[in-house]
Amino acid sequence: MGVGSSMNRVDAWEKVTGQAKYTADLMPQNLYTAKVVHSTIGNGWVKSFDLEDALKVPGVIKIVTCFDVPDIQFPTPGHPWSVEKAHQDIKDRKLLNRRVRMYGDDIAAVIAEDEIAARRAADKIKVEYEEYPVILDPEASMKEGAPLLHEEKPGNVIAHTGFVLGDESFEEAVKEQGLTIIEKEYRTQPVQHCHIEVPVSYAYMEKGRIVIVTSTQIPHIVRRVVSQALGIPVGQIRVIKPYIGGGFGNKQDVLYEPLNAFLCTQTGGHGVRLELSREETLGCTRVRHAFTWKIKGAVREDGTLVARKYVAYSNQGAYASHAHAIAANAANIFKQLYRDEKVLESDSYTVYTNLMTGGAMRGYGIPQGDFVTECVADDLAHAVGMDPLAFRLKNCVKEGYIDPHLGIAFHSYGLQACIEKGKDYIRWEEKRKTYEKQSGPVRRGVGMAIFNYKTGVYPISLETSSCRMVLNQDGSMQLFMGATEIGQGADTVFTQMAAEVTGITEDRIHIETVQDTDTTPFDTGAYASRQTYVSGKAVKKTGELFKQRILEYAAFKLKLPKEDGPAAAAEDSGTSGKSTETTAWKMLNIKEDQVIDKASGEVLLSLAELAEEALYSLEKSVHITAETTSHCKENSFASGVCFAEVEVDMPLGRIRVLDIINVHDSGKLINPGLARAQVHGGMSMGMGYALSEELLVDGKTGRPLNANLLDYKIPTAMDTPGLHTDFVELDDPTGPFGNKALGEPPAIPVAPAIRNAVLHATGIPFDSLPLSPQKLVERFLKEGLIGGEKGAVKGGGTHV
Repeated sequence: MGVGSSMNRVDAWEKVTGQAKYTADLMPQNLYTAKVVHSTIGNGWVKSFDLEDALKVPGVIKIVTCFDVPDIQFPTPGHPWSVEKAHQDIKDRKLLNRRVRMYGDDIAAVIAEDEIAARRAADKIKVEYEEYPVILDPEASMKEGAPLLHEEKPGNVIAHTGFVLGDESFEEAVKEQGLTIIEKEYRTQPVQHCHIEVPVSYAYMEKGRIVIVTSTQIPHIVRRVVSQALGIPVGQIRVIKPYIGGGFGNKQDVLYEPLNAFLCTQTGGHGVRLELSREETLGCTRVRHAFTWKIKGAVREDGTLVARKYVAYSNQGAYASHAHAIAANAANIFKQLYRDEKVLESDSYTVYTNLMTGGAMRGYGIPQGDFVTECVADDLAHAVGMDPLAFRLKNCVKEGYIDPHLGIAFHSYGLQACIEKGKDYIRWEEKRKTYEKQSGPVRRGVGMAIFNYKTGVYPISLETSSCRMVLNQDGSMQLFMGATEIGQGADTVFTQMAAEVTGITEDRIHIETVQDTDTTPFDTGAYASRQTYVSGKAVKKTGELFKQRILEYAAFKLKLPKEDGPAAAAEDSGTSGKSTETTAWKMLNIKEDQVIDKASGEVLLSLAELAEEALYSLEKSVHITAETTSHCKENSFASGVCFAEVEVDMPLGRIRVLDIINVHDSGKLINPGLARAQVHGGMSMGMGYALSEELLVDGKTGRPLNANLLDYKIPTAMDTPGLHTDFVELDDPTGPFGNKALGEPPAIPVAPAIRNAVLHATGIPFDSLPLSPQKLVERFLKEGLIGGEKGAVKGGGTHV
């Protein structure tokens, strides 16, 4: 089949039949159980513990408190480590923390023989605190006199960055006569990833080393962070990642693996399991950053975008995690999507508060940045009475754009083609006119939002990936990747890529889905929509070398004449790589597991015959393998659009999505069926972000109020309409197979598209998420659209 076919997932059978082994399925029977004790205040210090009653609980092995752990601060984000100290991740937390910075902070841990004993003991621990006021708002946290959360960061500001694109200030630019100027504040909320499998791990010691089996997106980075947290060499740590039940960025942080590793050292190396509850997962791991923006924009009557001013406050919460990278990314899309004729001023602040820690979540700041960018675009178009689609076509990024700071370009550009496809599907012009003037309590509208997204993290950070291929005795291939399958289909597309390059069919390629840092090639992991692009380059590079080595042995077995020169000498030594000058490469090929004559297509021998000969030949025994590293130093923008049609019941504050489509420019599709599935999943997440999801906390204590899947409202099948997808397939010259980012982009444009459809339906611009019934009803009452004369609108119009 190869690249471009919609083959079934290579792990489908194991997953649907329950044969796939996840972390919890692999746990030995005799493991101890650890239970983390969380703080019951949101800001302050732990003064002391009373453990007397807890230690009396039968089955308790040991209780470790924040006074017992190494005095080492360490980072947790799943970033490639920088060898330059100035660019290293912030080290601001310990295994257990005396300084409490959020409600539910980790302050102690119980190790017991079973779950019941661990829970009972944890409940009996008494804690004395010194309590401080809780601050949940970034701007309040920045004020003089606010409690300092981390001494290393005065004013609680982790970072502040800014830039100006243009030759004058915003204030100078808007002195032009006849401009329409808006000045608004926008907000997004904290939400959680809600992956099916909660964070879970177990750790034990073997031959003096710590072995951690864990559900993570980043096994090699987990190994490094555990080393940093415990102050021991990396070589003393082994990390194993089995099948994983989702992560969406939460498991791109090193969550509880360091603590689990430490706890097993406190039991003489006996195995310890640490599995979070759903409540702990929602309230104590990571969330998508909440943002507040203060935006100014200026536009001419003809729709020309003249100037914008962007000020963002990213609510980091208690610990740095991915820190300012999220806010910087959000500011990037505000810059990249539209061209300001005169000036764009941008300032971004990432601020510590006592909220849950913000981390990576699908889109990495771009869902937030796209929300504000696309709200502003519609609001400016609305202010001058211009069609929002026409406004975008007039002002959006054009082919040939290169980011002025990062140097990333659209090496293939399909944004406007995506807009055209989406417009035709939703029947934009017809419905904009039909829904232009409505009365009555129930109204309809159509809205849109565009986006772009870089592929991977270069040049901001390192992009590197390795791959290993081994020829088995029957001529099949063993494929080893450091890149992780986390449910997105990575193992399937890597298999297709390997088949495409080597000529070995997919059914004879056995990819190892379990990563083991002792044996797996290095890769930084699953994030940033990078693996099909970055790790795909490693597959292609390794596959070419692997194929060349097979063909070189085939040339020996077939007794083809050798060529003189360096290539032939390298061939004899068994060290040659791909060389178009070798006899093998010029005369032979592999097709459907057979070595063939390149010119005639004649089958010369099977790979099974070749493999057996290579391993057992008394004349020339060779174990045919290949392993390479791809150090990726390029990037390309993916892009696309979402169109949504909604129905708004104003008295009920209910939004019903009637129709929705995402159209993506993600280069060539490796597996179109998996691509559609990726888009459907992202659209569903985007709808939850738009309409219902929000982690609520008590304003006085910071205690999470809905950290469970009953009160935290994610969309169900009953809430989800038919999800439609389409693609503009352009061959991107930088992608290993013409491909670029697709994993995260589907979740990006949905929320602003729905918001803008509500604006079209009601004339009311909602400037914060989620678009909850209470928020809608309060605003409609304020605007006089409900209550009194029901649904009366000046001018009347079409009733739907």
